[in-house]
Amino acid sequence: MFRIDKDGMVRSALVEARRLTALERGDMPVVNGIVVHQTGGSTAQSTFNSYRNSTIGAHFLIEKDGKIYQTASLLKRANHVGLLKSRCLERHACAPAELKRLQSTTLRKRSTMEHGKVFPDRFPSNRDSIGVELVGEYNRNPDFGKIRGADEFVYVAVTGEQNAALRWLVGELRRTLKVAAEEVYRHPQVSYKTTTEAATATW
Repeated sequence: MFRIDKDGMVRSALVEARRLTALERGDMPVVNGIVVHQTGGSTAQSTFNSYRNSTIGAHFLIEKDGKIYQTASLLKRANHVGLLKSRCLERHACAPAELKRLQSTTLRKRSTMEHGKVFPDRFPSNRDSIGVELVGEYNRNPDFGKIRGADEFVYVAVTGEQNAALRWLVGELRRTLKVAAEEVYRHPQVSYKTTTEAATATW
């Protein structure tokens, strides 16, 4: 079990603090979900390096050997989700008028429409979700351009050590922050991302 201190940092021997305040985008008074990602770099250090020159990042980073780093306060938002998918479209549950509006607009405008909704009518977003990155680079997909719908890149498999750490971390976050099991997602489930990102992650 862990505790969260007054600064939103986890206190546990299993989590090393590497807080980068440049990733924090304002207060996050409530957490409704957890989004699991994979990085584009092959090491934790490459991710730390990219975070220093970016406003995009997650709250946690899990190295291939299972080591967990906390990179942002749990009391602060982080830009990790990107354009938000429509929950009713993904669940095939839109009202006819909304379905028509969603189908006749761009992905960016769809995302804006979703951000105007109150949870749980939308997926958890940057403003109310914890981001967890798993170190795991991607490779070019040899089927890209040959098979219709094939992604340009394919992510490497998550390691067993990463999955063990992820199961522990997600369990502790869910228990402490009272996040429902069904509100934990892989990044492509809630945003327009490469479908293999975190596909082999388990929690």
